[in-house]
Amino acid sequence: MAAPDQTLAAAIKGYTWLPDLRRGSHGRPVPIRVLGRRAVVVGGPSAAQFFYAEGNLERHTALPHPVVSTLFGKGAVHTLDGDAHRHRKALFVTLLMGDGIETLAKLAGESFDQRAEQWRGGPAVPLFDEAAKAIAQAVTQWVGVPDGQRDLDALAADLVALVDGFATVGPRHWRALAARRRRERWLAEIIERVRGEEPSAAPLSAIAHYTEDGHHLDPRTAAVELLNIIRPTTAVAWFVAFAGHALDRWPANRERLKSGDDDFTLAFVHELRRFYPFAPFLGGRAVRDLRFQGEEVPAGALVLLDVYGQHHDPRVWPEPYEFRPERFLGRPIGEFELIPQGGGDPRTGHRCPGELITIALLSMLTQRLARLDFYLTAQNADIDLSRIPARPKSGIRVAVP
Repeated sequence: MAAPDQTLAAAIKGYTWLPDLRRGSHGRPVPIRVLGRRAVVVGGPSAAQFFYAEGNLERHTALPHPVVSTLFGKGAVHTLDGDAHRHRKALFVTLLMGDGIETLAKLAGESFDQRAEQWRGGPAVPLFDEAAKAIAQAVTQWVGVPDGQRDLDALAADLVALVDGFATVGPRHWRALAARRRRERWLAEIIERVRGEEPSAAPLSAIAHYTEDGHHLDPRTAAVELLNIIRPTTAVAWFVAFAGHALDRWPANRERLKSGDDDFTLAFVHELRRFYPFAPFLGGRAVRDLRFQGEEVPAGALVLLDVYGQHHDPRVWPEPYEFRPERFLGRPIGEFELIPQGGGDPRTGHRCPGELITIALLSMLTQRLARLDFYLTAQNADIDLSRIPARPKSGIRVAVP
């Protein structure tokens, strides 16, 4: 009997799609079809290790066109495999895992503080939108975009649109496509000007002067890769909004964050990234006939790694639907357990090298948010798990006395 096609179920269920399938199979691999093609659903740390093992899967043929055209961009490092991926990835590792992380976090904290000062005694503001603007200001300054080249409100709206439209069709997707065209054109023009200047350590300059096989990337591809630093950094706004939701729902966590307890802050950030929905799953295509936990995975089949389900699996995380930062205190995290930005070694594999930036920004901003003594006004802060990417419907409207 042929495996059922799950395309419609994926569109309807969102984040609960793969966990529901895996729950029915008691966590074992689930053979399905998506868009008429054979696929296998896997989850858990051993599945993540299988997913990221060298030589098992390729990404460039597995990423759907709507994801590439909006979230990553044509020719991006995410679409490469093998030596081409390793070479380009080394550039991102240098830029995103070096000494500049602390500087970026400090810039984001200062930008957030400037905005927050304007909230005091005034009407409620959407935390999601405010965080996106604060982070966009910080990251564009950090990468080296000249001050006169930034229209902050329009830029933040476009960066949010790129993330918000990657997993849908219709108006959100169209807005994302339009935003990508604008921002690639904008950054390509800046990159061409920077190539006439002396190289510097700024990410903008490093990408502008980066070469492969002795040649610069064409300006549009260079713009794509610069946007792949700016866009995911701004996407941290999703987690800042989730932090506002969590601090309202579990206010006992505020005092330890306000005190500057860095160990607890890090644990709180990890729990945000585990508990709340962001990446629903990851996909790759088998490059050869494989076998995982007794299930045949023929060459060319799609492999879907259930990220959201893994983060709520009681076999990995006891009482997974409770928000408990303490679970991360004094606990080493396996590189295939907590995988909101991929698994394995970010220096050599497909795990996002910007993960350390995400953690640093969230640590900085959640402490500042807790110190504001904010409160939520009457609003609908529900999180719809059928919507990818999910976020609180209200954007978390906060008021500061």
